[in-house]
Amino acid sequence: MTERPSASSMLTDEEQAFRAAVREFAEGTVRPRVAAMDEAAKMDQEIIDACFGMGLMGIEVPEDLGGQGGTFFQAVLAVEELARVDPSVAVMVDVQTTLFENMVLRWASDELKRAILPRVCKDTVAAYCLSEAGSGSDAFGLSCEAREDGDAYVLSGHKLWITNAGEAGVFAVFATVDKALKHKGITCFMVDRDQPGFSVSKKEDKLGIRASSTCEILLDGVRVPKSRVLGEVGQGYKVAIETLNEGRIGIGAQMVGLAMGAFEHAMRYTQERQQFGKPIADNQAVQFQLAEMATLIHAARLLVYDAARRRDRGESFVTEACYAKLFASRAAERVASEAVNLYGGYGFTHEFPVEKYYRDAKIGQIYEGTTNMQLQTIAKRVMGGDLP
Repeated sequence: MTERPSASSMLTDEEQAFRAAVREFAEGTVRPRVAAMDEAAKMDQEIIDACFGMGLMGIEVPEDLGGQGGTFFQAVLAVEELARVDPSVAVMVDVQTTLFENMVLRWASDELKRAILPRVCKDTVAAYCLSEAGSGSDAFGLSCEAREDGDAYVLSGHKLWITNAGEAGVFAVFATVDKALKHKGITCFMVDRDQPGFSVSKKEDKLGIRASSTCEILLDGVRVPKSRVLGEVGQGYKVAIETLNEGRIGIGAQMVGLAMGAFEHAMRYTQERQQFGKPIADNQAVQFQLAEMATLIHAARLLVYDAARRRDRGESFVTEACYAKLFASRAAERVASEAVNLYGGYGFTHEFPVEKYYRDAKIGQIYEGTTNMQLQTIAKRVMGGDLP
């Protein structure tokens, strides 16, 4: 489909070229494998290798550390374009870039950066381990403990809902060094998959984004050298908060791409499907449905791009990130639902692509902070004077 002026006019020539390259990759390499990956609930290793080969797994990382030396905005564009074809692949790249690598770039020592970043840019998938059974929206009510032992910390506990866990080789694990300190005891540790006592356990059987692995992590006396602490002991709360603010923009981009993919399928189908001797797209009611969908996508994209631009300029973007995730996740669910409606009975079957977008959309209102958490943050900041 020809790029619409409303989308391309928001981008520089360099960004348009980058977007076109990612789109070509998504269409040529990812799309042929989407249905099979969804059916198998497993990411194709060839897709993972291809994402590394394209440089998509290290967009913002400086070139001297193995990355592409790009911008946060470019990472957002990549997530959007991948999600247009497969939101599962998009979230793998999103966690790698907007969460894990940004966190390491900002908080790690030079030594730790050199130890971690070249690996995750070249061939090692990363995972971000914060959630637990008793700490979802209350992200810092952690029970996972880190006991100091000489020149190391010993980690015990378990984590749930960890994206990329099935494929990851390195994990950012949040644990508390002292529960009495509450959030001030939370610390982030860099843990390798092959360390004794560390294991990836149950893989969740999910409604959507099925190719993206979501697993439980078990930690049974995992010994982590103090040199593998990210930032300082007790800084984990701040590390997580700042990283999640950026991650919400990435999820917003995923939802925009998802909505765009569903919309494009619906547009084509309504022009091809004949009823009463004419394409159903000739009916004004259908045209109005498509118009509503297009408006939602455009508004969501503007919010996501604004938040990403603010982040790259070093401006405050917390409220804007919440706006973006809140609206884009709702827009994606609405657009995907309308796409199913426009397909009629065919839309309710696995044979046609829109039902997958509908299944994939639901998670957007849950992970990286639920809809209620976005509303709570927005309300607090607006009441504090951060007006739209």
